Parts: sequence; C-alpha cells; structure tokens
Amino acid sequence: MSRAFLVVMDSVGIGGAPDAADFGDAGANTLAHIAAECAAGRAEVGRSGPLRLPHLDGLGLGAACRLASGAEVPGLTAAPSGRWGAATEVSRGKDTPSGHWELAGVPVPWDWTYFPDTQPAFPEALVAEVCRLAGTAGILGNCHASGIPIIERHGAEHLRSGWPICYTSADSVFQIAAHEESFGLDRLIALCAALAPSLHAMKVGRVIARPFTGQVGAFQRTANRRDFAIAPPAPTLLDWAASAGRMTHAIGKIGDIFSHRGIGRLHKGKDDLALFDHLDRLVAEAEPGSLTFANFVEFDSLYGHRRDVAGYARALEVFDSRVGTFLTRLRPGDLALFTADHGNDPTFRGTEHTRERVPVLAAGVGAGEIGLCAFTDMAASVAAHLGIPAQGPGRSFL
Repeated sequence: MSRAFLVVMDSVGIGGAPDAADFGDAGANTLAHIAAECAAGRAEVGRSGPLRLPHLDGLGLGAACRLASGAEVPGLTAAPSGRWGAATEVSRGKDTPSGHWELAGVPVPWDWTYFPDTQPAFPEALVAEVCRLAGTAGILGNCHASGIPIIERHGAEHLRSGWPICYTSADSVFQIAAHEESFGLDRLIALCAALAPSLHAMKVGRVIARPFTGQVGAFQRTANRRDFAIAPPAPTLLDWAASAGRMTHAIGKIGDIFSHRGIGRLHKGKDDLALFDHLDRLVAEAEPGSLTFANFVEFDSLYGHRRDVAGYARALEVFDSRVGTFLTRLRPGDLALFTADHGNDPTFRGTEHTRERVPVLAAGVGAGEIGLCAFTDMAASVAAHLGIPAQGPGRSFL
C-alpha cells in the first residue's frame, strides 16, 4: 500500500497571494526576498553566497515561486524533476491553524477573534479569569509583543511577583510566558489548559504556554511550549485516514494544531533537526498505507518573526540537505509533499506572518507542472494517493 508524507515548512511563503493587500502584506515574498538578500551578499552570518537549495529547487521550488508571484529567485533556477505548483488559501487568516486545517481539507468557516493593539489588550473579565486560575493578584504584559523581548522586559518582575506574563500578536492567540522553575512548568500547562475552553468559545485560535528558564539578563525559552488550539470544525485529512484504518504519525506541532484528533502516534523533538530525525526514521519504518504529517516550525519561530534573514537562509539550506537524504529513502509508491502554511518574510516590516501563496512540491509521482491550486487540493491529493475517501472541497492534482 502507498504511503504519504505531508511536510509543512512553516512560513516558507512564495509571495503572490491575490488578497495580500487586504492583510497589509502587498509585496511580501519570503523565499524570493531571502534569495535576493543572499545573492546581494547581505545574509553572510553563518553561511555565504547565493541561496543554495538544490533538492527543493530540483523538485520545483524556484519554479513555484515564479509561478506564484512572477518574482525572480536568484540561485533557484533548476529545471523541475518533480510535480510542482503554488497554492492559494481562502481562510480569512494567515495563522498556523488556518493554514494547516486548510491544507488538511478544512477551510476555516468563521472569523477569528483578534485582540486590539492597545495597552491593555485584554478585556477585564479575561484578566480576572487568568488571575483566578493562576491564583495571582494580577498579570504582566497585557499587550501585543514578541516572546523574547517581553520576557526580557517583565522577567525580573515575574520572578519577584509570580504573576504570569500574558501577551498576544497579530494572530488570534493568547500567550502566557512563565518561568519553568519559579512559576512551575506543570502549573503553566495546567493554567493554559484550563483557560483554553473560554478563549476557544470567543474564537481565539490558540492558547500557548511559553515556558522559559534562566536569570535576569539570560532568560531562554525552552522546548516545552504547548499549544492548545481550537478543534477543527470538521473532519480533516488525519480523521479521514484514521477512519479508513490507516496509521497516522504527527511530527512536531501537528498534534497541538489539530487538538490531537485523528492522530495515531505523536513524535516530538527539541528542535527541527530532532524532528527531521523522526521523519528519517519514519520513512524507513512507517506502515504501508500510513500518513505522516510533519511541521518544521523554526523557519517561522526563530527567523521569520525575528526578521533574521541570514538565519532563515541558513535554516533552509540545512533543511534542504536533509531533504536530499530523505528523498533517496522513499519507497516505490510513496508520495512526499512539501508545502507551507503562510509566509513570514524576514525582510518585511513588523514581526508578523505575511499573507502569501505557498509551494506545492511532490516527489514520487512523476514530474510536471501542477499550476495554481487550492490549499485543500493537497488534502484531496494525499487522500487519492492513499486510496481513502476525501470529505473536503479540494480536488486531487495527481
């Protein structure tokens, strides 16, 4: 029986979303702009020269970017040897749940709740509920912020008072940062879990636990992050596969994003390299007929949000080297599908995701242009490859 590997390169957008201006993102292009900075010699930290992604480009990454946006992609000029195209999202969001759910066949049918970019950002009733659940007299933060700066700003007071650091972003999220030792990791996770149902009822997409360690001047976030995401509104590709009796493997954040629905086995790791070790193991061990769904988050979390062009380029090149080995281990009949969930252009203003089309790169199913397609077409295509019924609106491009 055929196997499928759906691999999400978190935030590796390729520009060209037709509604980008509605999100304030006209002109954003994560991949093309990184490639341009590399070619101009402005991304030389830890790497050097033009962007080098021979394996992903060989599947059609550069061609997909040119199709999506018309942009030139310096260094990515290979003639594609895989199936390639570009996908457009219809959900009214540029966040992790929207992108992943739609990739799995379920567009988001509602408008997310976003907190205003004011201080305070959160309604008094929500703050009171956090305090009640945490057993504290107040919270810190209560604003839009990025994770590292707000921990640096409020970390000392957090250690003194024990109050949780609460913040949000342009995404539909409520994030709580707390020290693993002084506040307690289990206490932080329990707080987020208890708070999540009321925020989900408000159509806030995720409650995120952001634990950190260290002392003032040397705080570090840890790998013990937990996302409590609102459940998808309909069965997803994972549910379709599980209902058909197929084993499903979730690598990285996939379990959290899908509220652990339709997941047979979960594979976590401290970083993307550890997650790729799981992918390499599963390409050797995964059961016939199985689905492996993987998310590689560090492009987004470590480099996109921090607007670190050289770091993003370096991560792409390391990932590409692992892809090369992975592709040689595919079995006859396997499908490997590489894509993304949104953009996060490190050359763009601000620190948030960018509304972009995403690449569609398929290995194991021949060569040729897929063209422009929908996010949901990826779920339909994986289902068709596995020979299971698809329940979403997508159409297979296989």
